[in-house]
Amino acid sequence: MNKVHTSAVVIIPPKDKWEPIQEIRKQYDRQFNRWMPHITLIYPFRPESEYNTIEQEFSAVCKEIKPFEIKLKSFKYFNYGHQNFTIWLAPHPQDSIINLQKEIQMIVLDCNDVNLYKRGFTPHLSIGQIKGKKILLEIIQQLETKWYEIKFTLNKIYFIAREKCKTSLFQVKKVINFKNSEESLKFLYLNYIFNIINKINLKKSEL
Repeated sequence: MNKVHTSAVVIIPPKDKWEPIQEIRKQYDRQFNRWMPHITLIYPFRPESEYNTIEQEFSAVCKEIKPFEIKLKSFKYFNYGHQNFTIWLAPHPQDSIINLQKEIQMIVLDCNDVNLYKRGFTPHLSIGQIKGKKILLEIIQQLETKWYEIKFTLNKIYFIAREKCKTSLFQVKKVINFKNSEESLKFLYLNYIFNIINKINLKKSEL
């Protein structure tokens, strides 16, 4: 079995919910260009060349899952030691996302890296990396005073992949729908346009 760091299974909030998240990420997240706003479910994952082979298994599992509402309403952080921190938005209900991750991870048992932390799998949407505890707490306090809860219905997950080069960006390659999920083709089209714009902006920044 093969797993690569250029491939992942993720939750992506709807595009109309991105603006407040991206405003924060643009300021604090060094992965702003490479990754879209997301909650990782499986990473690393099978290479894109195997997507067509495993898509059916994921679809079979996800068609048995009812859509549910996710709320992004609080900020938390991971402490990596040496004053290095990652700020993230906590999605609720965590139990529902953990159960979803458990179901799909059973399809690719070796792709369990996100489950190997001491705390196990922690659903989160990363928004930035911070150096220094004092600065971290100040930033979180500032963010909390301005933040308004974001809600969206989770009714699909995504296979995303990028090329191996350092400047490559993750793109949606497959949409796996839950029960009665729609508009996957519309999302793929909008995501395609977004990625073209992102690449143009990235090239401009390198000039």
